[in-house]
Amino acid sequence: MFDIKWIREHPEEFDKGLARRGLEPAAARLIALDKKRREALTRAQTIQAERNRLAKEIGALKARGEDPGELIEKLEQWGFPYIVIPHGTTWGWYTPPGSTFDKQLRPELHPEQQTLFEIYSGHGNSEEYREWRAGTYDEERGHVCPEPSGDYTPCCWRAGELIRERCEDPQSAECSRRVEEARSNYLDLGPGGHLAVSGETVEDWLDCGQCPDCFLPAFRYRPGNSAQYALALSNFDGVKSGESPLRFRFGFIGSSDNHTARPGTGYKEYERIKMTEAKGPRDAEWIDRLYVRGEPLPESVPRSDVKVVFPETTFFSKERGGSFFMTGGLVAAHVAGRDREAIWDTLERREVYGTSGPRILLWFDLLNGPGGGAQPMGSEVRLSEAPRFRVRASGSFVQKPGCPEYAAHALRPERLEYLCRGECYNPSDERHRIERIEVVRIRPQIRPDEPVGGLIQDPWLRFDCPADPDGCSVEFEDPGFSLEGREVIYYVRAIQEPTPAVNGGGLRCTRDSDGRCVEVNPCYSDPRTPVDDDCLSDVAERAWASPIYVTPAGAG
Repeated sequence: MFDIKWIREHPEEFDKGLARRGLEPAAARLIALDKKRREALTRAQTIQAERNRLAKEIGALKARGEDPGELIEKLEQWGFPYIVIPHGTTWGWYTPPGSTFDKQLRPELHPEQQTLFEIYSGHGNSEEYREWRAGTYDEERGHVCPEPSGDYTPCCWRAGELIRERCEDPQSAECSRRVEEARSNYLDLGPGGHLAVSGETVEDWLDCGQCPDCFLPAFRYRPGNSAQYALALSNFDGVKSGESPLRFRFGFIGSSDNHTARPGTGYKEYERIKMTEAKGPRDAEWIDRLYVRGEPLPESVPRSDVKVVFPETTFFSKERGGSFFMTGGLVAAHVAGRDREAIWDTLERREVYGTSGPRILLWFDLLNGPGGGAQPMGSEVRLSEAPRFRVRASGSFVQKPGCPEYAAHALRPERLEYLCRGECYNPSDERHRIERIEVVRIRPQIRPDEPVGGLIQDPWLRFDCPADPDGCSVEFEDPGFSLEGREVIYYVRAIQEPTPAVNGGGLRCTRDSDGRCVEVNPCYSDPRTPVDDDCLSDVAERAWASPIYVTPAGAG
């Protein structure tokens, strides 16, 4: 075997050696191939370095409420096949309070390449839309703190109430001024809004900023960045008569996103600290170092006075966020093979679905597609009749403790302990029951001023499932489709019987007779919550089918 470096330095000697064996000269050809290889490697390394640089900027872009336009531009320049997958979109850790998907539905951001959407991850659910907002912005008034809506309380509003509690006379004009100032200061500080109230504690904020009726919601939920809101949007800029507006065409996936290189950690709900992103200080000394607090003050702290370079854990309120780290979701693909090309093709055509972690089986098909054939989840079709659908779902396998025999034979006990604390995916022969199928129906905007809230029907239909170990199968149709004369998007949720889940209760509120949160029991990522407490609460795990997009046959 010859070293290519030696061949480059001694080409004539190499060819002479070949000639003595009766072979044709090859040095020039090998050197040319090596040059191409090294050039390709250099280009790949350059692209990788550039990709890494751009990837690091994504968090900063999200924190400023900006879009990843530069990254998408680079992907276009490189010319490689790619899919842009919005993820963690409703997670308010970085995302500004009034953020919505409107800013991302623009031609220069290539929405046609944004074909998958992370509907669930270890940071929670990003599916559901709600009308309330954590904050808004007015060109004349600046940041505006909305009033509470139903069971939802914006944290900016709660900041004002905390300052009100510190007033000697809560009814005075001076106290009202301090309250309004606190609300404004909270919004001015963005993700670090809680620092506007000096001396605050996690318990002080109760359940403000959280979606009270969402399934395992992301921390400080941003409904304007939800999947439902995005699917209901249309961009009419530059659209001529008879043309269709710009719209998203998402398929749904789930992911772990727990930054531990442990994909699919939702197979069992255990080991909160190891199997989620719930990491924190190890003792009281480090708690005080990382979660810096001031003394309680009668007035709020403006942004200009927050001069201490706080640790990121303080600025982004990780103490509260620790109650919203889940074990993570999964993406499932209906694919004929397990090779990379087959899986990529399936992702591109959106024949995929997401789960909240369990390996739920789900099929969603349009039965009367063009030509009479069935069309799977993720399809786009034109129809002149009422669409008819079929949904089939089977629950995930009930898990047995420990690891299966083949895993114990393949890996040493200490390796299994390191990877998964000795608890592997270990299915029994029994499946969890699918309790119900829910159908969501969304009609995208047909004019710019059409309110989004009324376009999302969730659930549109609900089917209770029998206690059948083989799963659940339902069929339905939409007789009103032909009458409306507009595009309609359909997707389904398969909802499993309740089982315990890590951080399933979020902040674990105690509620009064009116349903208001009056006390919280946070699940801390530090010794304040025992390490062996997984903060388990029953939740109905689920799977989300990628939507089917149905347009009337005569529409533009």
